[in-house]
Amino acid sequence: MKLVTYESKKQSCLGVVQGDFVVDVAAAYGTISKGKISDAKVAAAAKVLRKLGSPPQDMIELLGLGEKYRQALGVVIASAAATGKKSPKGLLVPLAKARLRAPIAHPNKITCIGLNYADHAREGGQDPPPAPIFFLKSHNTICGPGDPIKLPPNSTQVDYEAEMAVVIGKRGTRIAESDAHKYIAGYMILHDVSARDMQFADKQWYRGKSCDTFAPTGPWIVTPDELPDPHVLRISLTLNGQTLQDSNTSNLIFKVPFLVSYLSQSVTWEVGDLISTGTPPGVGFARQPPVFMKAGDTVSVSVEGIGTLTNPVAGP
Repeated sequence: MKLVTYESKKQSCLGVVQGDFVVDVAAAYGTISKGKISDAKVAAAAKVLRKLGSPPQDMIELLGLGEKYRQALGVVIASAAATGKKSPKGLLVPLAKARLRAPIAHPNKITCIGLNYADHAREGGQDPPPAPIFFLKSHNTICGPGDPIKLPPNSTQVDYEAEMAVVIGKRGTRIAESDAHKYIAGYMILHDVSARDMQFADKQWYRGKSCDTFAPTGPWIVTPDELPDPHVLRISLTLNGQTLQDSNTSNLIFKVPFLVSYLSQSVTWEVGDLISTGTPPGVGFARQPPVFMKAGDTVSVSVEGIGTLTNPVAGP
């Protein structure tokens, strides 16, 4: 499934992408609230949803209901979408017209991995790290598809970084690497925007990575059943239509199960936490001459099997 948060009548709504439409989760509940359901599979799925009593209010709540719930939701959504022109008002929203927002507006943790592609480390004059390098981005960085990346007034070197993010779906600590998949709810794109002048002046990464709007995310969360192997995906970035990053997640130094397990030995993962897995080579500061984003630019990050996240760049 592709799980989305979208805006309708100034309200935040949950949906599931089905072809060219977003199926509204709350409206899908309405299709199973009354009457007998003849299809046994749909009836069983509806029973799981009815136990909840009411639809989840945000993405973290939805993810926290677990994999069994998400599977049942998928069955009900598919059944509801099949009603087509007879569907209740508000059930189907054309994807092209849906105002998609950041899938998770307020993640508890935004954990990022530095230098997780060997050739990216080398382009910055560093050796690939022997162990993962972790840093955090703060909540104010989150924005969604189509939202402007706002250049801060105190930086002239705002750089781009295409990344694939892991979405945690289950609370856990001291997780075995072999069990890591049980804690992953899905994957999405995270654009790790970075103010290099701040980053290099501070000699650490927090301030330069945590400016407002410096973590565009989306366009949706893709569940693992649609993306069984996250390590075979092309990842790329274009700036004003020019491809500047183009690699594959097979080149990750530290793979997803290892990252989930490794940090869980000291940090408890919570539902809705994000792990951004690192960026491939081609970043702006390492180019000759350097390339930094400026007001009026358009930047797009694509990850195979997930989709494309596009954002304009705006001045202070």
